[in-house]
Amino acid sequence: MDAFLVLAEELHFGRTAERLHLTQARVSQTIRKLERRIGAPLFERTSRRVALTPLGERFRDDLAPLHRELANALARAQAAARGVDGSLRVGFLGLAAGELTPKLLETFAQRHPRCEVVMRETHFNDPLGPLRSGEVDLLLTRLPVEEPDLTVGPVLLSEPRVLAVPTRHRFARRERVSLDELAGETTFGVAGAAPDYWWDFHVPPTTADGRPIRRRESVSTFQELLALVAAGRGVSPLAASVRIYHNRPDVVFVPLDGVPPTDVAVVWRTASATARVRAFVRAAEDTVAANGGPATR
Repeated sequence: MDAFLVLAEELHFGRTAERLHLTQARVSQTIRKLERRIGAPLFERTSRRVALTPLGERFRDDLAPLHRELANALARAQAAARGVDGSLRVGFLGLAAGELTPKLLETFAQRHPRCEVVMRETHFNDPLGPLRSGEVDLLLTRLPVEEPDLTVGPVLLSEPRVLAVPTRHRFARRERVSLDELAGETTFGVAGAAPDYWWDFHVPPTTADGRPIRRRESVSTFQELLALVAAGRGVSPLAASVRIYHNRPDVVFVPLDGVPPTDVAVVWRTASATARVRAFVRAAEDTVAANGGPATR
């Protein structure tokens, strides 16, 4: 059944074979055997495309939830055999606990009812410190993370960026603003142990054509940053979700063009991938797959 479900998703024998670590011939043989057992074709095959037949679509819709339940039951049994219990400390960076996080926690709880998840907020002045110190077992944090001792797992959330400006700012009534227009603006540095490359991604030091973007004072917390923006001390690129969770009357959030989206992923210490951490990562991968990819805004 794995071969059918993967082919129904990929609609390509080569990619299906790669995902299943099988030969294309073995995949074709498996599908033909299943079709003979059912008594009708499940796929339409031509030299250019593979498509599900109406019967194949119906079979996929019936089979997929049963397959997930079977996988969950197997995961729960394996967890019980390995003893995935106790507590798992999960750090999250502000709004990094996005829409998929409740679904992820529910999936993990269903599979591992004896393992308690303890959520702890981290801050942008030291986004990786709590993980390295052992205060948390893994992180839901914003990329990029380019550290040799850390592993980056599935992306849970991907969202565009906005520019936070005071209500009296020249951009406040604009529909959009571009990165190149920040050459004459002032942004903020970060006070703490955040990696330079990480802060530079979130608060670019130059425009797309290389002109510097001036940085003023350094900030330690998100609320401190918003207070300084409101006071007219500078502007700041932020994740678009601030418009939902941190809307305030003295700050305007204008869509920002010319910058890549900001992604949230699961990150853990490579040398400390315990059974609990691995189980959480598997739950994250399955949650993302079940929802058609990372959440977006």
